[in-house]
Amino acid sequence: MFLVPFARNASELSRGLERLFDEPFERWLAPAAEGEGARRPALDLTESDRAYTVKPDLPGVAKEDVKVSVEGSRVTVQAETRKDQEKKEGDRVVWRERSVSSFARSFTLPGEVDSAEAQAKLADGVLTLTLPKRAGRTGSQIAVS
Repeated sequence: MFLVPFARNASELSRGLERLFDEPFERWLAPAAEGEGARRPALDLTESDRAYTVKPDLPGVAKEDVKVSVEGSRVTVQAETRKDQEKKEGDRVVWRERSVSSFARSFTLPGEVDSAEAQAKLADGVLTLTLPKRAGRTGSQIAVS
């Protein structure tokens, strides 16, 4: 008899089930901006009385290559990595797996966001979005610092 420990992989199983049900619907409802072949970054979302904090993983991405837009309660994060063709004199590439990759993720928050007061910071491959709660302005882009 073979037993599989359930508790150890419970969070992975939970995430897998969520993706199983969410992804088919998101493909129909997602804006075209997310693009085909873009990777969906994992993210954490927390809520306080005043703001939502979203932390998507964007490894290897420079802040200049990140675009964040907010329209009401809909948030879209897009990013692209570019690996330069690093090659020294006399070297030849034997294997290359790192090239251009793109990340895209859209989600809807439970409430409206004040995009004028929103902040975005990228450090150590993690983008931290601070999105204050407030009804108000329509949509805008957030500068990443």
